[in-house]
Amino acid sequence: MITHYGYIDGSGEYFIVIDSDKCNGCRKCTEKCPQNALEMVTEFIDLEDKTVAAVSETHRKKIRYTCQECEPERNKTPCVLACQQGAVKCVWKPL
Repeated sequence: MITHYGYIDGSGEYFIVIDSDKCNGCRKCTEKCPQNALEMVTEFIDLEDKTVAAVSETHRKKIRYTCQECEPERNKTPCVLACQQGAVKCVWKPL
């Protein structure tokens, strides 16, 4: 399951995308996030509980500002680089 955390507004598209099928729960992305925007959550996926990365509720509506210093438009943020499974990506399209 692919989850987009973020929003689209008049200034562009800003999302952190997490693929729970690829996420193995290693926590490396949460450890590398300088803003502490990522957390581990337990979700019911494919008929079982699985611990995966997610953007915390407090950061979802302000993801553009939370993640801006990591330059997500290059898709080379600490969380993306830390994920060896390729489960974390950025969609960053300012207008």
